Amino acid sequence: MIKLIDLIKEEDGKIIIPRNIEGRKTKRLEMIYQEIQDYIKAGSKTPLHLSRTPITSLPDNLKKVGGSLKLNYSKIESLPDNLQVEGDLELIDTLIKSLPSNLQVKDNLYLIGTPIESLPNNLQVEGDLYLGDTQIKTLPSNLQVGGNLYLKFTPIAEKYSKIEIRQMIESTGGFVNKEIYI
Repeated sequence: MIKLIDLIKEEDGKIIIPRNIEGRKTKRLEMIYQEIQDYIKAGSKTPLHLSRTPITSLPDNLKKVGGSLKLNYSKIESLPDNLQVEGDLELIDTLIKSLPSNLQVKDNLYLIGTPIESLPNNLQVEGDLYLGDTQIKTLPSNLQVGGNLYLKFTPIAEKYSKIEIRQMIESTGGFVNKEIYI
């Protein structure tokens, strides 16, 4: 039987020690941020997938993503102001606590499992808005959802009916084009 200790020994009997382990996390983070800057310089025309990365924020000069922006299971805590995402924005199980001003999402916005408690006024989502398993207690003024609004397992869904939620949204100038799910 081969033992693990036999596999990690060098020929002279010393245990193999991984090299260049110091600074590996820092270098990886620097590489990711450089990739984002290269993406911006190239015109931000394609999707940007950064799920499961250690980044905590995106650079302020990122104003547009030409497809989906996927940050699921990352350590992201904030997004830049005036961000326009031309596809889905996926923030599932991230640390994000708030969304930036004037955020525009052309398709679906996924905030499932985040600690987010409120949304910015004038939020526009052309597709579906998924807020399940969040701490959303109120909805913002002029919320515009072109598709469905999903509020399962939220404080607002426990407190209000679908009709009351729709009335609240419409009373502030907003709308939900399709269904509200609680």
